[in-house]
Amino acid sequence: MRIVLAFLVALILCGQALAVQPDEVMKDPVLEHRAREISAGLRCMVCQNQSIDDSDAQLARDLRLLVRERLAAGDTDRQVRDFLVQRYGEFVLLKPTFSAHNLLLWLAPLLVLICGAIGAFIHLRRRPRASATLDEDERRALEALLKRD
Repeated sequence: MRIVLAFLVALILCGQALAVQPDEVMKDPVLEHRAREISAGLRCMVCQNQSIDDSDAQLARDLRLLVRERLAAGDTDRQVRDFLVQRYGEFVLLKPTFSAHNLLLWLAPLLVLICGAIGAFIHLRRRPRASATLDEDERRALEALLKRD
């Protein structure tokens, strides 16, 4: 029981370990911080749901090294991202840009919500309404039931 408890405590305290290897870390802390920010926004092409900063895949390592090479060469963050998008396509970005060619991607949730609201409105307007008035036979039957109780 103690071993399980110790394991759980260690697991909670260790936090999320990143995949960046010690030999990848740049000597300049400012450049390393910029590299981490850029790589946190880039998708691992192998894992696809992880950033290259979190992935252990070899391609993610190569991309992390490429980001650091470009930063060391003097590129801006934007130039590094643009280079990777030009090389791998916009899929490499975890958050795609808002542009004309992916407008449907950004507007699809809104369109689905609007279509659902219109459909619900039409359905509610078309359903038959219950009659609130009682005819003479129903009124007599109701009075008989009330008198009985």
